Amino acid sequence: MDKDIIKKINELGSTGDPFLFVISYDGTKAYVRKLSDINPEDCLYDFDGKTNINEKTASPLTSKITWEVDAPQYEEYEKSFDIVKRNMLAGNSYLANLTCRVPVRCNLSLHEIFLRSKGKYKLLMNDFADNIGNFVCFSPEKFLQIRDGRIFSYPMKGTIDASLPNAEKKLMNDEKEAAEHATIVDLIRNDLSRVASNVRVDKYRYVDVLHTNKGDILQTSSEISGKLPDDYTHHIGDIIAAQLPAGSITGAPKKKTCQIIDEAETYKRGFYTGVMGIYENGTLNSAVMIRFVEQEKDGMAFKAGGGITSQSQCRKEYEEVLQKVYLPITE
Repeated sequence: MDKDIIKKINELGSTGDPFLFVISYDGTKAYVRKLSDINPEDCLYDFDGKTNINEKTASPLTSKITWEVDAPQYEEYEKSFDIVKRNMLAGNSYLANLTCRVPVRCNLSLHEIFLRSKGKYKLLMNDFADNIGNFVCFSPEKFLQIRDGRIFSYPMKGTIDASLPNAEKKLMNDEKEAAEHATIVDLIRNDLSRVASNVRVDKYRYVDVLHTNKGDILQTSSEISGKLPDDYTHHIGDIIAAQLPAGSITGAPKKKTCQIIDEAETYKRGFYTGVMGIYENGTLNSAVMIRFVEQEKDGMAFKAGGGITSQSQCRKEYEEVLQKVYLPITE
């Protein structure tokens, strides 16, 4: 992560002023502001009910949603998949999160998507805010939480359509999904050990239900925690930097897998799969920026992906990516 970004976050953590941070996937760009200094025209947020939405920003909404997905060519996805799989067979990686850009058409503006979407962590950025871009994120995936001197991480790995017969049992018994989840939990334990002691897995592979405009999805998560040093409030930037990029959206081993991802993916992630969060009075609440729609010159693009292992089948992974291209809006 860029040293100036780390320094700024450390300084804000030391003063105790509540602040928001939004950090790109590669850690080179960031939007960091005291909550009191955020202009709602630049940035709207809603993290577990902590929000700057007001009567002026909550404008009237379009009643009916039009949502069309231009699925990427399977052959193009297959080329990227093959690069990842070839590296796995060579022993260079044993888990990689492969993502892609999916053009979408929607009659809602990003502002309307933000207001109507259901999600624990929501963010809307406008492109005149530090030249960051114009995107909305409605992430269900926690990144780091800090409370009472302990740090927590909640990696999400493994999804299934909730409408399938015995969906939860199928998900929990899927060997590929179980192996993928175990790998990420081990990686996160190692990452947390860089900044904390007494690192432990508090809850392993529990199931969450996600509500979308295409129906419900089941997803598995785990909870991992550790004890921070007494002076952690002066090192919030360093603590965040030590965990980036997030293990759940890269893979293992992290450094080499990031190089493989860069070779395989046909676009730059930008802020997608970066992290966003709020720090206040010694507590941190943050999320990985997945479930992400960006306004581009030629229209909107949804960015989505999934974990690849040696057991992965290309067609199944391609279909899982498309399953994740949704709006968390129920009409």
